[in-house]
Amino acid sequence: MAVVANYEYNWPSRSAAEFYGDAQLVHVWWKGNPYFVAASTFPFPKDMPFGALVGLCKEFFAADPDFTPEMMDTARWAVDKQPITPDLEASLVANGVGHKSLVQFEI
Repeated sequence: MAVVANYEYNWPSRSAAEFYGDAQLVHVWWKGNPYFVAASTFPFPKDMPFGALVGLCKEFFAADPDFTPEMMDTARWAVDKQPITPDLEASLVANGVGHKSLVQFEI
């Protein structure tokens, strides 16, 4: 349900891109995982290779007792709900990841 203010709301967003300089907020979600039911948000450099994001996911999602890092080798990826085949050497931006993008994967 949407919330509507009963007055004029003119406060700027504290999560706007201009507050993050060369970084951007990226929401990462393991779709369908019962332990991580929502996306986690990270401030990543815009020029960070997609492969580095995959490496961080291997560490972060290791909290799931059923997870093994090798599972990421067959993950299906999407950015903002659009399926992609990521170029692991290219930057997040080159792979279509923007400020507050949702990067999701399924195993």
